[in-house]
Amino acid sequence: MSARILVVDDVVPNVKILEAKLSVEYYDVITAFNGPDALELARDKSPDLILLDVMMPQMDGFEVCRRLKADSNTAHIPVVMVTALSEATDRVQGLEAGADDFLTKPVDDVALFARVKSLLRLKMMMDEFRLREETSQDLGVIGRNEPLDSQQRGRILAIDDNSFSATQLKQVYEENYEVTVEGDMEEALVLARGGDFDLAVVSMSSASFDPLRLCSRIRTFEETRQLPILTLVDEADGDKLVKGLELGVNDYVMRPIDNNELIVRTRTQVLRKQYQDRLRHNYHRSMELAVTDALTGLYNRRYMTNHLDTLLQKAKQEFKPVSVLIMDIDFFKNVNDSHGHDAGDDVLKSFSNRIGKSVRGIDLACRYGGEEFVVVMPDTDMAVASGVAERLRREIAEYPFLISEGGLSLELTASIGVTMSVEGDNTDSVLKRADEALYQAKRDGRNRVVTNLAVS
Repeated sequence: MSARILVVDDVVPNVKILEAKLSVEYYDVITAFNGPDALELARDKSPDLILLDVMMPQMDGFEVCRRLKADSNTAHIPVVMVTALSEATDRVQGLEAGADDFLTKPVDDVALFARVKSLLRLKMMMDEFRLREETSQDLGVIGRNEPLDSQQRGRILAIDDNSFSATQLKQVYEENYEVTVEGDMEEALVLARGGDFDLAVVSMSSASFDPLRLCSRIRTFEETRQLPILTLVDEADGDKLVKGLELGVNDYVMRPIDNNELIVRTRTQVLRKQYQDRLRHNYHRSMELAVTDALTGLYNRRYMTNHLDTLLQKAKQEFKPVSVLIMDIDFFKNVNDSHGHDAGDDVLKSFSNRIGKSVRGIDLACRYGGEEFVVVMPDTDMAVASGVAERLRREIAEYPFLISEGGLSLELTASIGVTMSVEGDNTDSVLKRADEALYQAKRDGRNRVVTNLAVS
């Protein structure tokens, strides 16, 4: 995993040592020797990770970190503070400034690369979702969102088989979070897979189960793969910590636990999870909006043509026909002209609902454009398709369309063209044949179904 890393320290030998270690692992390293230069490089070079010294003249690491996180162009860059300070209060100050982690000088190589790889993995994933969201926002598919620090009340799953420490955890968390405590690994996995948790807190000193195995299984299941994991680690369990980070643990707190540090690290993970969930939701929402018609909720023309193309390819292999209905609301222009476009929208939405109730679950209905609609029916011959079309025509003609404003009731009809695929057909030829049937229905007087079967 190659990446660009910015190393910031006012002591030249410290910079050179870190630069050499990272370069050996094929990272692209850029360096700065003071805070202002670091801020400028972060904006201009967009590093994937920043290793930031705390004790620097002119502007210390805490202030640099605060400014990085306050700038929308650099706020998403992970920051690891490298410091000789070892007090919990110093860590809390850094975390509140926005730091993602700490490394204590002299820097241990194993811990360094474990944290670098873990944070880079997270950043790559978040960058992808951010890019997708920005694209959707630029296209106007979704709106702008609230800032990252608008936290909802999070849900935490604490997994610890020691009842005393589990009770302490619950007391720390219960004021700000909904906390579920579980001491059995299998039960915890069931809860994690079934609950909408924002964080799993795992004690690495649990005796009745293997905490590393638990972390591994959390990362294995689809339902919990994105669940952040924060571990509670004894000083003597450094090897477990490194292995946990390799398995995908997101953060850790060393024992004896400083409650303030635990609270700040927890808040960071919960905020990040909720932000990640929002990005993922917006991505799926934008995908949904990209293939559906905003007014009717049916699939749009682009999705339908791609789907029909796939079905026709499958039909060639399995020798099963695909039937297509194209329908048009008769004299729909009169509705808009006489009653307004709001009334026309009501008719289109009601028409769409009637289509949905008249076709099968395997059929695909779409708004083709304006007042034209298409239904694609896989594994369906002409007789069945014609029967569905006739049932739909009667449903439209026999039941008036109600308009929400003014209490209007409009009697409308529809013309429908039907065709079935034959050997050698493609999407364009099938749609053209169904369209020809539709216009024949209109020429014959409307409010009727006309079939058009090509000779193979």
